[in-house]
Amino acid sequence: MFDMEQHQRHTIRLKDYDYSQEGAYFVTICTQNKLFLFENDRVRKIAERCWLEIPEHFPCVQLDEWIIMSNHLHAIVIIEQRRGVQLNAPTTRKTANRYSTISPHRNTLSIIVRTFKAAVTTRCHRAGYSYFAWQRNYYEHVIRNEDDLNEIRQYILDNPVKWDVDENNPDMQIEHGIEFKLQGEQVCLTK
Repeated sequence: MFDMEQHQRHTIRLKDYDYSQEGAYFVTICTQNKLFLFENDRVRKIAERCWLEIPEHFPCVQLDEWIIMSNHLHAIVIIEQRRGVQLNAPTTRKTANRYSTISPHRNTLSIIVRTFKAAVTTRCHRAGYSYFAWQRNYYEHVIRNEDDLNEIRQYILDNPVKWDVDENNPDMQIEHGIEFKLQGEQVCLTK
């Protein structure tokens, strides 16, 4: 029998933290199964274009350092003061005798990331890359001060250099007994 409590998604977000408030956030968004989908230049360009369009859709957002690697994106998103931006009223739904809130704020970090992921997926599918998919969630870190911000900026800038020794790099995987196969446009890892 299906147990709703056992299969309930668990959040990795800070409890009671308002992700629509002003501040800087570090996010990492991975492709599904960490496949190397951004090795395809067209797919990468779609993701880059969608990322750069975020401030057009969310005027309260400023993009800081960011980079798209073979299977993930690292970025700093800054949510600025939202003068004149109206928040959406919470929408509730009943699920398994419980009420949950759906998208309570228009400009939360999760809405920004979800909108970006949906735009990339839609554009990739329309361009014929129907295999494109994201990992279900994303990693976030609330940047607390200037030192933290500068450290993360440097981490993003250094990421391409560190890729040579990253365990997710196909060249490193071949050295460690994992075969890397290219099937059409889709990239797969097999042992």
